[in-house]
Amino acid sequence: MRTVADANGTHYLLVKQSTETSLVRDPQTGSEQYIDNDRLEAVDGESPLVTAAAAVDASVRRLLTATHNDRSLGLVIELVDRGPCSTIELLDGYDLCESDLHGLLAEFRAAGLVEEATSYGERGYDATDLAETAVDQLRTGS
Repeated sequence: MRTVADANGTHYLLVKQSTETSLVRDPQTGSEQYIDNDRLEAVDGESPLVTAAAAVDASVRRLLTATHNDRSLGLVIELVDRGPCSTIELLDGYDLCESDLHGLLAEFRAAGLVEEATSYGERGYDATDLAETAVDQLRTGS
């Protein structure tokens, strides 16, 4: 499998190719269609897996790659729902040790999902707009 593009720049996954036409799959919809070969061009350097993943919104992809399990996903969702939380609130409220919590928060900050914030005068963290968008899209399926 490889990535191809039409004259409009739309990327497709090449499913099969004959002498005159190619069967391509639109990663956005999953639908397949035949397109004349002379209307397609190979996209060098783009993995077909990257093309397939592009069907998912960038904020959701970022959330999915930054969270490794249900607990880490749940932490981001809690920050989205609760707003800024102090580090003490997070340690008291959830079953994470201090090093695990700080490790996750550092990964989330690097991914742009959380930012430092103040809660009740204490140092803490809050979800970014990117995290809020991703969680909203996961919840609504849009």
